[in-house]
Amino acid sequence: MNRSLPYLILLVAVIWLGSLWIPKTTKADDFDVSAFSCLPVLTGGRIKPLDTVARNSLLIMSRKQTLKLASGESMSASRWLAELWFNPRVADTYPTFYVANQEVLGMFGWPQADKRYCTFAELLPKLQKIDEEGRAAADKNAKERSPFEVAIYDLRNSLLLYQQLELSIHWHGTENFGKEIDTYAATLAAATAKLNQSQTPPDKDQTALLRSAAARYEQQANATNVLAVSPPAGGKEGDWRSTGAALMHLGAAQAIPASLAAFADLSDAFRAQDAATFSRVAKEYSGWFSIAHPEWTGRTHFEQLFNQVEPFYQGMVLYVAAFLLACSSWLVCPRSLRKTALLLLMLAFAVHSFGMFSRMYLQSRPPVTNLYSSAIFVGWGAAIIAMVLESLFRYGIGTACASVVGFVTLLIAHNLGSNGDTLEMQQAVLDSNLWLATHVVVITLGYSAMLLAGVLALTYVLVGLVTTKLTRELAQMLASMVYGVMCFATLFSFVGTVLGGIWADQSWGRFWGWDPKENGALLIVLWCALILHARWGGMIRQRGLMAMVICGNAITAFSWFGVNMLGIGLHTYGFMSKAFPWLMSFVVLQVLLALLTRLPASRWRSFRHAERRVLTAAGFDAPV
Repeated sequence: MNRSLPYLILLVAVIWLGSLWIPKTTKADDFDVSAFSCLPVLTGGRIKPLDTVARNSLLIMSRKQTLKLASGESMSASRWLAELWFNPRVADTYPTFYVANQEVLGMFGWPQADKRYCTFAELLPKLQKIDEEGRAAADKNAKERSPFEVAIYDLRNSLLLYQQLELSIHWHGTENFGKEIDTYAATLAAATAKLNQSQTPPDKDQTALLRSAAARYEQQANATNVLAVSPPAGGKEGDWRSTGAALMHLGAAQAIPASLAAFADLSDAFRAQDAATFSRVAKEYSGWFSIAHPEWTGRTHFEQLFNQVEPFYQGMVLYVAAFLLACSSWLVCPRSLRKTALLLLMLAFAVHSFGMFSRMYLQSRPPVTNLYSSAIFVGWGAAIIAMVLESLFRYGIGTACASVVGFVTLLIAHNLGSNGDTLEMQQAVLDSNLWLATHVVVITLGYSAMLLAGVLALTYVLVGLVTTKLTRELAQMLASMVYGVMCFATLFSFVGTVLGGIWADQSWGRFWGWDPKENGALLIVLWCALILHARWGGMIRQRGLMAMVICGNAITAFSWFGVNMLGIGLHTYGFMSKAFPWLMSFVVLQVLLALLTRLPASRWRSFRHAERRVLTAAGFDAPV
């Protein structure tokens, strides 16, 4: 095969990635929401672009970051948010809410199906019933909820989020927000001037207008958690306000804040279907914000680009491609395909690294702050170790195993991200300091090594059982890889656990408290030590080593995720009912795969093939 082919394939992959950086164009008669999606707001404890708000909200409601309309067309999350804010009557007719429980659908009198996307207009007559059932489910412990209660609880939360978002800019039924706030500001100024000059109260019309507006703005301020009004130049993060709060605190001689005026103009332009004015106002406000608050502008614009590129999704695609090429290299064109697979793995790792370091920049935190980021880091660490193995043992195994771990961990992260903002503020229990940062990073590298060793051991077992490729040389190579990675895992798991104890001593006043998470970390260290001692003492050989390492997958998964689901301890971040069956299935699967190593050699296809080769070489007929 042509020597330049691997580089040509790499070039095609790079061009494909580069195309994702190009902003998508809109139809000539449609709204350009690119500038709108970059506009900043404060919600969830941090400043983020509207694109992030829209994507996270839609992900919670519909399990997707784009909206599929009844016509079959797709709508971007930012465009959907613009419809919800400025034209809610139309947004209410979009199939936004995902319902996947037959009992919930039956409660509404709808035909039962595996899933259905519902509109707010369809659910509106049933809001009271949903709220009652959802409150009853909320009163129960997460572990005790039935599938129906989980579904109705999630639906209630989605509806609450939808209604909160709808009131982010103005109250229900507002037709001309710009005119409304101008009239309110003028009336407030006139009434105040009259009171100051003649000491007479405002007339009845002025009083009625001001009271009605103030009551409406107070309700709106209390109903939303999106702070869209930024402080003036030089203001601090704590000075952000909702539009309702900004209007309630508007002084008589004070001009309407630039943010508020911009959103009012955006609302009126969108409702009037004036796409040109909408785009112009969004760009002008974005330019004003860049001048007034350059310290926030860079991060919000970068986060919008990060959302657009979706590096972790692209990394998953590249990991799959690298895995398929690595496997193909064992059948045809070994050198060329193996090199191509390695190049794609390196590109996938670069994309993976870009995504991880981007999150660190946006959060100004170490790489691991929650379960989502730990999954990203585990795959990243495993890819580094596997690439080192590939440089030492040029057989494609390191590439294939790195691709598997990278893809699976990013897939886990993708599912963990379905609950909303993955760049959320760090847990209070994880108040950052040096010992925490080093402890979490080091022990997560231990997870990476344990899972990579487990995948290598699975490769040994599956290749030996179902193929004839597990030669003595390959078996020895895999055993050396597993042993080396296990030494790495032992070191980092032990050091990470000790660093965790130091951090706990500084933060909680004790080095060790037998917390479930601490016990899980200790279990990994003890299991690693047991494997190494059993190997050193000759109690296990190759297949025994592989069996114990595969069981290490189950121990690592339980220590990584399972202890967080117990509902007790200082490291508990919430029971995930959807993840628990998957975790248990994974643990059972690893135990079953470990038991396969105990099958007699006659059941291993590679061993039978090796025996046939030996007999043939000795001049005997192969056994039937």
